[in-house]
Amino acid sequence: MRHQLYREQQLNCDIETAWHFFSSPFNLSKITPEDMRFEIISTDDHQDIFEGMIINYIVSPIFKIPLKWRTRISQVELNQSFTDFQERGPYKYWSHFHEFIPNSSGVLVKDTVDYELPFGILGDIAHRIFVRKKLTDIFNFRYVVLEKMFNTKK
Repeated sequence: MRHQLYREQQLNCDIETAWHFFSSPFNLSKITPEDMRFEIISTDDHQDIFEGMIINYIVSPIFKIPLKWRTRISQVELNQSFTDFQERGPYKYWSHFHEFIPNSSGVLVKDTVDYELPFGILGDIAHRIFVRKKLTDIFNFRYVVLEKMFNTKK
């Protein structure tokens, strides 16, 4: 069964700052909980995001078991949106659409993640028991970190 996680967050910054931060895969570790042991293993010399870009990670979402994850940037609209799509990893299906909407307060960042677990009914049970909560916790962590980074007066 396919699921969707949706989040939005208002950031106090300009569109260029938001785009620069979110479109760099190397910033993902800053907004991912440490217990995920998130590590980028791609060697792309921090180049700008582009359609077709492949990003390889190692992540340990459960029981500290390291899993390889490969995503492809399947769509890019400069300073507006991009989509990362899982080519190989823990999900049967994963598509994460990132959207950036400038407004009078800065930038509204929207995340829409469509995902499906493997293993049919067992995947559905795992989703109900712990995967949904784990994803919610990851995005809650991300929200707190982004609030500190972009919305706290220094």
